[in-house]
Formats: sequence, C-alpha cells, structure tokens
Amino acid sequence: MTDDAIQHLIEEATFDYTMGDNDAALAKLTQATTAAPDSFPAWHALAEVNFNLRHFDAALVAAEQAHRLQPGDLFINTTLSRIWMEKGDKPKAEHYGAQAKIQSWKDQIQNPDATKGGL
Repeated sequence: MTDDAIQHLIEEATFDYTMGDNDAALAKLTQATTAAPDSFPAWHALAEVNFNLRHFDAALVAAEQAHRLQPGDLFINTTLSRIWMEKGDKPKAEHYGAQAKIQSWKDQIQNPDATKGGL
C-alpha cells in the first residue's frame, strides 16, 4: 500500500469515527497499521481513537508503537501522558508530559516565528 493510500485510509477512519462508526474506524486503522507497520500517523490515529473510546490498553499498545517510531514527537508524548493518567500511573504520565513539554520548547527554539502568531 502506498503512503497516499495509507493516508487516505487514516482520513476515512477519522471520518468514520467522527460520524460515530467506531467499528469501521478501528477496522480501517487496523488495516492501515497492518499494511504499513512503520506508519506513525496510522499508529497515532489508532491510539487516539482507542483512547477516546476508553480502550486504554489498546490505546497504549498503539501509542507505544507510534512512540517507537517517533519518540521525540510532541503529540505522541502527550497521548502517552493522557493514557497513563487514565490508567492511574501518575509517574509515567508525568514522565511523558515532561517529554512533551521539552519537545514543545525545542520546537519554539527551532521556529520562534511560529510562536508569534504570524506577526
């Protein structure tokens, strides 16, 4: 499956989820992660949908895979922090929350104009 096809599948799954068709969303995201196991966006989307459905164990599995692919990503660290908080592990939640904050600072240093709101 091409990168474009994977992205299209993720977008379809996101639409399905927003329309309340959770089973279709999960099926498409599972298809995407199976077809492209190195697709960070697919794993992250699967983690977010599972999190929002309160399937925390499945969300954690998907988020950990996304994190292995892009450990410095601000959003996956935030997702992991939220998952661990829901699972009741405050130290792990704080660890990933701190990682997200560090990445946010790095992003601000590397792109200071983005934090000025385009002024």
